[in-house]
Amino acid sequence: MQRLWQIFSQTVTILVAAYFVTATLKPEWLNRRPSVAGLVATLEAPATTSVAAPAGSLSGAARKASPTVVSINTSKTAARTPHSNDPWFKFFFGEQGQESQTGLGSGVIVSADGYILTNNHVVEGADEIEVVLNDSRRVQAKVIGTDPDSDLAVLKIALDKLPTIVLGSSDALQVGDQVLAIGNPFGVGQTVTSGIVSALGRNHLGINTFENFIQTDAAINPGNSGGALVDVNGNLLGINTAIYSRSGGSMGIGFAIPVSTAKQVMEGIVKDGQVTRGWIGVEPQDLSPELAETFGVKPPKDSENGAPFEGVIITGVLQNGPAAQAGIQPGDVITAVASHKVRNVSELLSNVAALKPGTAAPFELLRKEKIITLKVSPGLRPKSRAVQR
Repeated sequence: MQRLWQIFSQTVTILVAAYFVTATLKPEWLNRRPSVAGLVATLEAPATTSVAAPAGSLSGAARKASPTVVSINTSKTAARTPHSNDPWFKFFFGEQGQESQTGLGSGVIVSADGYILTNNHVVEGADEIEVVLNDSRRVQAKVIGTDPDSDLAVLKIALDKLPTIVLGSSDALQVGDQVLAIGNPFGVGQTVTSGIVSALGRNHLGINTFENFIQTDAAINPGNSGGALVDVNGNLLGINTAIYSRSGGSMGIGFAIPVSTAKQVMEGIVKDGQVTRGWIGVEPQDLSPELAETFGVKPPKDSENGAPFEGVIITGVLQNGPAAQAGIQPGDVITAVASHKVRNVSELLSNVAALKPGTAAPFELLRKEKIITLKVSPGLRPKSRAVQR
């Protein structure tokens, strides 16, 4: 009897120990049958499992940037004819010039205060500007300032809880980088297209006075103007502004203004109400062998043999302008402005525009075959009309 009791007590001890070990390490083994309340809660609870984006997907970038891109609807009252109030004129010709003109574009919210970057040609001449957010909110916008030379404009809206885009680095872009273009093409609704950076520093296109475009094959169509060009992280790289097309639709050649330029323009407009640029009053042309021969320009004697000489030749100087007062003459070749190399007209315009009016800056010139340095005090660049697009 004592033997059986000993076996029983040992068995109970082992079972109790196993229970405590199981309850500590694997408690779910002891609760395999859920309660009715627990089962109902499990069935009614929403699924929280998220499906990971497939490799190479840009959905994260689109999800991050899309709420910051807005649609812009503009209206402009048509000009009335001189005889619009003449009853005989109305009898024979009907109502003339009474229909308003409407336009469509896109914009990017860059500040929680409500500042929006878009193209100047999207809002130029508009009497009313309506901004439609991605969450369907609608609000009237005010033009803070425009810059036809770069085809940029800054708007402002008064709304709370605005999504804002993160400004990226367009200077770090390389040909082949993936990009997304976001906008409202043809008014169909917000659309995201993808592509790569096809080229950098595009100029001589006759679109803007100052051109340094990012070229992309991401589809950009009418209505996309003013929209965002973003990187794979959803950060802003540029403002979509123009396309090359024979049909009016995308042909895989689109252009965006770099965010570095857009930021500079926006800061000038918000701070001063306009963009202040330097101007020296010259007529420049890219240096060619023919122009060099015409003006008797030769590479400097101390230059390396066979090395190409780069610069911008001045073919005309405005009388009493900043350049003329500093001593710049037709035939001079500008090679550097304020220590920045100048290789073409676009670089000369950009470097001079970056100078502060009234503050003298060194200009390095080649005159005949001699290098000289002149101090030039730039003036304020006159306002120019927008280029016909």
